Amino acid sequence: MGAMVYNISIVRKKRKDRNYILYRVTGGDDTYIGLTVSQGRAFWKSVKIRVQKHISRAMNEDKDWTMCNFIRETNETLYYEVLEVVRGRKAAYSRERELISELNPSLNDF
Repeated sequence: MGAMVYNISIVRKKRKDRNYILYRVTGGDDTYIGLTVSQGRAFWKSVKIRVQKHISRAMNEDKDWTMCNFIRETNETLYYEVLEVVRGRKAAYSRERELISELNPSLNDF
C-alpha cells in the first residue's frame, strides 16, 4: 500500500478592515477634510489620486458642491496633506466627523 498524498492549500480570508486616509486640502484660507481608501501603504499617492478626482469632477461634472465650486472659481494652488490613517470603515467615518467638528473646514458642507 502506497502513501497517500493530499494537496491542501490554505486560503486566507480577505480582510475587510482596510486602511482609510483622512486628508486635508488647503487653498488659500479655505480647507476641506476628506477620507479615501488607502491603496496599500502608498498613503500620499492615494490622497493625490483622490484630490485629482475632486479636480476632475469639478471641471467635468456639473456638481453644485462647495468643494467643486471652489475648485472651479479659485486661482489658489491646492495643497494636500495626510492627517491620519485609520483602520476600518466605521472608525474612519467616525473620525472624519470628529475632525470636521474640531477643525471646522470651510469647504465641507453637511
